[in-house]
Amino acid sequence: MAKLVRLSEDRYENYLKNQPKAHFLQSYAWGQLSKIKKNLTPYYLGLIDENKNILATALLLQKHLPMNYCYIYCPRGYIINYEDEKLLATMTKEIIKFAKSKKAIFVKIDPDLIYKDINYLEEEKTLPYDTNKIFETLKKIGYKHLGFTKNFETMQPRYTFRIDLEQSLEEIENHFSKTTKQRIAKAKKLDTYVEIGSEKDLKEFYHLMTLTETRKDFVSYNEDYYSTLYDIFNGSQNTKATLFLGKVDIDRTIKAISENLKKVNNQISILPIDNLSKSAKNKLKELTKQKENYQKEIEKFENYKQEYGNNLTLSAHMIVEYMDKAWVLYAGNHNILTETYVNYYTYEEHIKYCKEKGIKMYDQFGTIGDLNKENPRYGLHEFKKKFGGDYIEFLGEFDYVTNKPMYFIFTKLVPFYRKIIRNRSKKEIENEVKNNNERGI
Repeated sequence: MAKLVRLSEDRYENYLKNQPKAHFLQSYAWGQLSKIKKNLTPYYLGLIDENKNILATALLLQKHLPMNYCYIYCPRGYIINYEDEKLLATMTKEIIKFAKSKKAIFVKIDPDLIYKDINYLEEEKTLPYDTNKIFETLKKIGYKHLGFTKNFETMQPRYTFRIDLEQSLEEIENHFSKTTKQRIAKAKKLDTYVEIGSEKDLKEFYHLMTLTETRKDFVSYNEDYYSTLYDIFNGSQNTKATLFLGKVDIDRTIKAISENLKKVNNQISILPIDNLSKSAKNKLKELTKQKENYQKEIEKFENYKQEYGNNLTLSAHMIVEYMDKAWVLYAGNHNILTETYVNYYTYEEHIKYCKEKGIKMYDQFGTIGDLNKENPRYGLHEFKKKFGGDYIEFLGEFDYVTNKPMYFIFTKLVPFYRKIIRNRSKKEIENEVKNNNERGI
């Protein structure tokens, strides 16, 4: 008879270490972050057989509600063979028994199960499991599917882009769009650079996150949240958080442009002055135009230096690793010197970093399914698409309702409450950004 038990950190992580679909949202570290910064109670549970062998695991996050009620969220679902209907039913029965003991009104799961996988050529790939069959099994067991949502209505993104890092680096970069390759080349030509940051760079990272959020009209977390995440993921088993900083040293950039200007002047100087052939005239015209452009660029960057100073961090991205996978969890970008394309270069550098570390899967963590060009997230989607990953659609969220009357109240009233909280948090962050700008921070 299988039963559900609590697992120690070592036993829980040792089991997940051997599971190919383990996700950072199922890690012990994520449960600890959720406890400290989101006021959720984590439970690390395992379904064990009579010989105490683990058959499946789950990280359950308990969200406390008024009147001693709660709901339970299992991020990215159970670590289980979803094709084993009997095992899934047993796991569900035990989880629901546990949830009822906590007075939970429902249990939410959003399994890391792919519904559709479209490659960079927009061809649908064959999946290693029958998602439709699993979908019907979940409904048969008693789960309620919350729909094939198209934007960010769910706890975790229902769409993402993933890059298979088991390909060669040449293959990966060949899948970049032409525009992306050109912009990365421009960033390198301007001698911008990318560094791996440390804890002392979290303040700069947070500053860029607030700029990005204010610009794109969304709110996430305060500075302490990112600092706590960084500490927990760099102090736990199998997890790591890394900051990548895309930077410009304007003196270096001016020097790089000046070198190109010098080459153009040398090419002009060797052209004969008199009796230019038609091809030589065209060459002179082209070189003269390049010279003027380089001169304008030098002047422009000299003005930037006067206005912003010499050393600038334009992009700051946080990558989280778990086992042999990595996710671009947060990315903050400045709204100045965008023509340097440091953001593109930063992405290329952490793709290369993950590849060199032996990471097998790189996830850009979130995009949309509604590809209407009027969608405010359409630009984000197109940007991520340019890196050539597979366009992934997940199966979505499922709720197992354990208290129908309270579930009805919760699903009607809580969205309204969350909207009030979001607006309040957004206002607080906007005021913080405004005050920092006024103080010159």
